[in-house]
Amino acid sequence: MGLYTKLVSGFLFPLHEKLKKHSTVSVREQMEKTQWLSADELEKLQVERLQTFLMDIGQNVPYYRVLFQERGFDPESVHSLKALQQLPVTGKPEIRANSDELKADDAEGLARFNTGGSSGEPLIFYIGNKRVSHDVAAKWRATRWWNVDIGDPELVVWGSPIELGSQDRVRQIRDNLFRTELLPAFEMSSEKLDGFIRTIRTKRPKMLFGYPSAIAHIAAYADEQGIAMNDLGIKVAFVTSERLYDHQREKIETVFGCPVANGYGGRDAGFIAHQCPDGGMHLTAEDIIVEIVDKEGKVLPVGESGEIVITHMATRDFPFVRYPTGDIGILSHKTCSCGRGLPLLEEIQGRTTDFVIAKDGTVLHGLALIYVLRDLPGVASFKIIQETIDLTRVLILQNDGYEKASEVTIREEFKRRLGKEVEISVELVDEIPKEKSGKFRYVVSRIS
Repeated sequence: MGLYTKLVSGFLFPLHEKLKKHSTVSVREQMEKTQWLSADELEKLQVERLQTFLMDIGQNVPYYRVLFQERGFDPESVHSLKALQQLPVTGKPEIRANSDELKADDAEGLARFNTGGSSGEPLIFYIGNKRVSHDVAAKWRATRWWNVDIGDPELVVWGSPIELGSQDRVRQIRDNLFRTELLPAFEMSSEKLDGFIRTIRTKRPKMLFGYPSAIAHIAAYADEQGIAMNDLGIKVAFVTSERLYDHQREKIETVFGCPVANGYGGRDAGFIAHQCPDGGMHLTAEDIIVEIVDKEGKVLPVGESGEIVITHMATRDFPFVRYPTGDIGILSHKTCSCGRGLPLLEEIQGRTTDFVIAKDGTVLHGLALIYVLRDLPGVASFKIIQETIDLTRVLILQNDGYEKASEVTIREEFKRRLGKEVEISVELVDEIPKEKSGKFRYVVSRIS
């Protein structure tokens, strides 16, 4: 670690957090100890924190004060994680309908946030200082797993309007001090990509951070232009907020000459899991309890696939209790060779809307369609939109090698998977639209 990085991570950033009344430093230091607890010790810690959390919100949050009374639920009786199953899920509809009642009576300094609304219905919610401190601490801990730290040069390839719209003078000075620079991921024209590559080569960052689709796109462009990017000393590329596909990981690692560290979480759900250098997707178990449930809301055994539901125990000012993320995943029985006792996610299979439904009702992962398109000649980029059970649109951004005959292959293969009666509309476009947040999704199903 360089002297300047030590100055930032050891003094400037802790001072920054203290001035903002965040407990990030002490939380991270504690997390770096608890990560080495055994699985049984971590579960005991979770149960203790869950009981304290539920007792707190049962007293101080109007929504849960009423809910607990109506259900005869006593938080003091919580002696296992299974006790959570006595409570209903609290999803976006419940949060929208009870926004004021979900604020703690003594909450101060709540910041208003919203999700990107890829489903067409953004969620407005609130975050307090404790939640911010714990999320930042979890991310910071995971960053240090890769032998980089706050203060090491970083380029952030991002598209959220929250970050892009808040680059005021004070924030710019802070970013300069911490040696982090934001590259807007909304527009990926050749001109913009040339600029991104010049910036990366000039800044020579120790780490990249951003959407996997955006970083992979920059990597692919550099590769096409014959520009070497593996001589810059980049140690790791952190990716999050979208599903990471194998071909994206391979492209990023090959072009930039560094490993890819996958992260999983969201602005609403928090920093749920991060990959360590040994490959394990470790849950932030000190703060977050993860359940996997089926369509009826029944909790599934470890190893089975279902929707990821989280309880974030650092959200007492505006609680997230049994919150359905809309993502499909699998918990793991395994332990990681790194030695950390933090439980693992076996797989994150994608959003519920990353799955498509065939005419006969069969549910297919979007990869079944992605593989048809990915290696076709002349297909620079694509997006698959299942509008109805009878209509799927395929948007294609072509390049010079595009072959019109590929459209026959697309229709045949899609019909083979979705049903021969399904209409497959292949549309050549000048630009592939992103979500409102700036994220990119290969597959979107608009069928409930």
